[in-house]
Amino acid sequence: MTADTSAKITRNAVLLVLVASLGYFVDIYDLLIFLIVRRKSLADIGVKPADVLSVGTDIFNWQMFGLLLGGILWGVLGDKLGRLKVLFGSIILYSVSNFANGFVHDINTYAIVRFIAGLGLAGELGAGITLVSETLSKEKRGYGTMIVAAIGLLGVVAANWISKFGWREAYFIGGGLGVVLLFLRIGTFESGMFKNIKQAGVSKGNFLMLFNNWGRFKKYLCCILIGAPLWYVVGILISLQPEFGVALHATGKLNAGDGLQYAYICIAIGGIVAGLLSQFFKSRKLAMVIFLLLSAASVVLYLQSTGLTSQQFLWLCAFMGFAVGYWTTFITIAAEQFGTNIRSTVATTVPNFVRGSLILITIGFKSLVSHYGMVNSGYIMMAILTVLALLSLSQLKETFGKDLNYVEVS
Repeated sequence: MTADTSAKITRNAVLLVLVASLGYFVDIYDLLIFLIVRRKSLADIGVKPADVLSVGTDIFNWQMFGLLLGGILWGVLGDKLGRLKVLFGSIILYSVSNFANGFVHDINTYAIVRFIAGLGLAGELGAGITLVSETLSKEKRGYGTMIVAAIGLLGVVAANWISKFGWREAYFIGGGLGVVLLFLRIGTFESGMFKNIKQAGVSKGNFLMLFNNWGRFKKYLCCILIGAPLWYVVGILISLQPEFGVALHATGKLNAGDGLQYAYICIAIGGIVAGLLSQFFKSRKLAMVIFLLLSAASVVLYLQSTGLTSQQFLWLCAFMGFAVGYWTTFITIAAEQFGTNIRSTVATTVPNFVRGSLILITIGFKSLVSHYGMVNSGYIMMAILTVLALLSLSQLKETFGKDLNYVEVS
């Protein structure tokens, strides 16, 4: 390999990581903008204050359902047609959806548009992580996904800040960011590993392969379960701040948008630390164990904070956010568990199934609340999810430094 070729590959790799990071930035912005503007936007379209929680939960669940279906769609297409085509298609879909979201005036339209947005958002992160993992060396890919996490998760900061100018404007700007990202994608290149299996005529994107072999299915299910606690923390403990504020006898007004902003700033920091720990210990599993235990401790501290002030809430959101900063580490683990011919399918469906699991988590949490109240239900649900995550992690093999240039056989 010549020096010029080596330099070219290096520049391409840097560009790829940068664009994947910005793609994740837009993904997070569009994914969480509804949680941030939930109360204001629903009030403006005529939802009664007493119905905001139930209507908002239903609309968000439709978005999560879109992520579930979109995860399968884009994941399979990513393995069949290529990672780049998925990135372009998903960006176009969620950009159009967010523009449309700025014009909604009724609940049903709101739910439909968030469902379509969820479909589009499902393709962004998994394809980006797959491209980065397959392009960087096995020793350095952890740094690449760490950078994606650090830059991408700051999208919620932009969402919270822009939302203060108006919820419709926030959706319009989200759509505009997607269009800008679309042009940036033009300079990126396809994964060499994908090109190799395309030329070899290997079966690609067979979603059923994850279910026709017990070993693969068990591994796939474990990959999903290790990420579930994160979305419980974000989607329930932080997002339902008005309800938890009452249960914890908060003395000040709590703001979900500010809470999410602090949480995601620290998720980005936690992502850097998790990535560095996995590189230092040469073990992604050890980094995950540390963060899962830290996350459980942060939730206990949050749920014990009776008489919570608004400032204390923000600090606790920051702590909980840092403790669940293993998001891209867990997706990297999932991508590294499977062969090139179904890697995009796994890396795209796993995070979206984790996001979509919030539907079941919400149902379970609501059922617990009716019997045990908000605070006790918070403890119970976090305990269940943490135990499941740790047990699942114990069933997965260490993948740090693993050669990814292989395929799965039927």
